[in-house]
Amino acid sequence: MTDTAVEKTLAVLEALADHSRITDIARVTGLPKSTVHRLLQAMVDRGFATISSDGYLAGPRILALAGKVLRPIDTVERARPSLRALQESTGCTVHLAVLFGDELVYVDKIEADKPYRMASRLGMSLPAHGTAIGKAVLASLSTSELDAYLSRTGLPGRTPRTITSSPRLKSQLTRVRRSRFALDDEENEVGVRCVGAAIRDHAGTVIGGLSASTLAMEHSLPELIALGPRVLRAADEVSAALGWL
Repeated sequence: MTDTAVEKTLAVLEALADHSRITDIARVTGLPKSTVHRLLQAMVDRGFATISSDGYLAGPRILALAGKVLRPIDTVERARPSLRALQESTGCTVHLAVLFGDELVYVDKIEADKPYRMASRLGMSLPAHGTAIGKAVLASLSTSELDAYLSRTGLPGRTPRTITSSPRLKSQLTRVRRSRFALDDEENEVGVRCVGAAIRDHAGTVIGGLSASTLAMEHSLPELIALGPRVLRAADEVSAALGWL
């Protein structure tokens, strides 16, 4: 598709937000009616537009894309009070991550009041199997879904402590299902430990999770485990804020 064709398609798509009739869309875009009709038909074929008695409307694929884009923003706003409270009660850096495909993406972060800063940043993506949030998410998958994930990713190592064995990861996930929180013992970043729990949307679907992160020299593994129930409580609060009862 040429740049000109892309521009025409985007112009029609933008006009579709305010207009439903070909005549009106042609007028605001300055395109011939025949061109508008052809582009709209192509959008209908691909689910980006739909035909109603009043003309053309935005299709299900546009609505689905909009939901994916807006969901992290809405999640951050609803989760922030619980994240702030968790950071203050633990003294740890707190992260919120949302699942995109096979990876998690950080969408919010509240730094601890420390002389150092964690290397993590908003927008950073990370594999699920080496993080506390990721393990909490993986623990929610069915056996077939987990096997498919393992087949796709191959469990690459990021540090000497990253779990790269499927049987070992599955064994750990069994424990995560019992406790409902997961640990990252320097598996994603050397010198950093985390404890995390999954969050669910209004339908009960796991969409990501939150974690409390600290330097390994500041918190031992038993101390981190002791923070697990507090992190889990914060995750449940966020899930409730997203409509999950």
